[in-house]
Amino acid sequence: MTSLGPLALDFPHAVQAIRIRRRRYHQNTGRASTVTVYAITNLTTTQARTADLAGWLRGHWLIESLHHVRDVSIGEDASQVRTGNAPQALATLRNLVISLLRLAGIRNIAKTLRHNSRNPHRPLQLLGIS
Repeated sequence: MTSLGPLALDFPHAVQAIRIRRRRYHQNTGRASTVTVYAITNLTTTQARTADLAGWLRGHWLIESLHHVRDVSIGEDASQVRTGNAPQALATLRNLVISLLRLAGIRNIAKTLRHNSRNPHRPLQLLGIS
């Protein structure tokens, strides 16, 4: 929707606003819920069509999904490595691990990491080095 006229947003440079409704299924409870989020932009409808905005938002969630896996499954935020090139090197290794697992067809990364941590030979077998 365009934020001009009587429905104008209270943001000085906002030109467009979109509302996104997502249905989420909670595996633990078996219930579904609806989540509504809003996004605003200063791009006009000629600069960014609705399909463009939707594509950018999907791309953003792909990045957030990777950050979620890195933080929850690998504990990146708990890392106390903060100096030199070490943080970037560790982030690269974390991304490598996640990518290798996904390329191997693994869907549940946390479960696979727990499983592989119990035996030092399993990660090597996954890589074809045994």
